[in-house]
Amino acid sequence: MSPIRAADPFYLQGFAGNGRIETVRLPGDQRFTQSVNDASVAKNFYSVVGHEDGDDVIECALSEIEGATAAVLRAIVGGSWPLSYEDRMLLGYFLALQVTRVPAQRRTIDHVARQMLRIQVGVGGKSGPRQELERQGGQVTDERVETLWEQATRPEGPPIQQPKDEHIKQMPKTGEEIVKYIVGRPWSLVRFDRRSLITSDAPVGLVRNPEDEPWFGAGFLTAWGITFPLTRKLGRLLSDPQPLIDPGDPG
Repeated sequence: MSPIRAADPFYLQGFAGNGRIETVRLPGDQRFTQSVNDASVAKNFYSVVGHEDGDDVIECALSEIEGATAAVLRAIVGGSWPLSYEDRMLLGYFLALQVTRVPAQRRTIDHVARQMLRIQVGVGGKSGPRQELERQGGQVTDERVETLWEQATRPEGPPIQQPKDEHIKQMPKTGEEIVKYIVGRPWSLVRFDRRSLITSDAPVGLVRNPEDEPWFGAGFLTAWGITFPLTRKLGRLLSDPQPLIDPGDPG
């Protein structure tokens, strides 16, 4: 199967020189230069084994969207702005997919599953792990029950992973849900003459409203702004829609 890229080569070209890009692998400070074709590669990340249309059916669908979006990005870099309705919707959905398709989203799904199981075990007490082992038909011993209890009650939750099919199923559904919070905001381009932008395998950023309490999170509905770097010198800001919704009393 072919490698799957969390960031697309056509997109990374905007941050590369001669087809090569400097990469910093996090956490840590390991730096190296590589081809945009090799960057952010995760083998079989979207593969669906046994699918009637081929194991790479999801990658093929993503490639079609990427191909259409590449033309829009080239037009923006070439000075085409504002976008037509069709291009705005296409680019908006592309951004939504950049949120839902990346490894960080899969880690979030695993984290939620771990925390849900942690809550269930905490409510049910030690009888919960014993009943789960019995349900699975495995060997039930006091030692195994204690191990499962310890794993399930620690802050990070038990070491479980959701099947990757769960992430793949959620990608289009979640994308369709959040795209309305993307295309409905005011869009603007920001050009940088001196400083340069960087990108990552999760390039869509949420900017918290500065008036919110520190504990208040930022989501696609509540964020003051949404950022997306297009190239090293061109970024896109999707700003707060509230002034359009509630412009206030002009008197």
